Amino acid sequence: MRIMGGWIALTPELPAKLLLGRHVWVCAQHADAWGRRLPELRAPAQRSEPANAAFVTFCDRLESAMAPGQSVERLTGVYRVLKPHLAAVYATHLARANPVYEPPTRRILERCLAEERRHVAAGAVILARLASSGAVETRARAWQEQLVDVLRLAGGVTGAEADPALEPVMPDVDLRGDLVALDSAFDPGQVPADLGAAVAARHPGGEIVAMAKLGDYRLIKVRVTDTLESRTVQTRWRRTEDGWRVIGDDVVHADPA
Repeated sequence: MRIMGGWIALTPELPAKLLLGRHVWVCAQHADAWGRRLPELRAPAQRSEPANAAFVTFCDRLESAMAPGQSVERLTGVYRVLKPHLAAVYATHLARANPVYEPPTRRILERCLAEERRHVAAGAVILARLASSGAVETRARAWQEQLVDVLRLAGGVTGAEADPALEPVMPDVDLRGDLVALDSAFDPGQVPADLGAAVAARHPGGEIVAMAKLGDYRLIKVRVTDTLESRTVQTRWRRTEDGWRVIGDDVVHADPA
């Protein structure tokens, strides 16, 4: 929950940003449900303890994908490694939980398992769009393999699994409410003509694909393609007495041309 919440501001792709926002809210409910259950099991309330130091290392490695342009790594870590592993652990624990004297635990497990499976399926849809090129998918798989290796060294989230399981994407999962703005379209006519001219002068041949208004500032995303790569640049502009002035440029995504 904390890691995903910290990534929202770092993730420029709108479908991925909204996915993280919705899932952070659900994960917070999971954490609260488990925290309330703990004192009923004679454990300290609302306190999470890692199985071992190696699992802390895994979480640190997962969280380390914080650089611009690492949206694919962020989503890969959560939706191809951590959440599939949690789903597998929840399913195993649910199968072992006694239905006679552990119904409260089973109810929480059933809810969390269903929602983690839904999250994994929704994440797979967004990742398929972000990693549409072979080079990006190769990058995603390399990061996935690194994280799985670290998770294996930790023995999984429980610390007791020699080969931590990752549950595959479940078919026929209802994703309504998880996937937002998949095919959202931007109207270039929303960009003021003088600002559009300033952007065109700074990035000749670039295509404006998004704009946001923050007070006196405009955040403009421009897709620029040359012989080497296609990259998305986020530019920040402010209107002055002499016209629009650029504040800064940041490359937020790049793919080989």
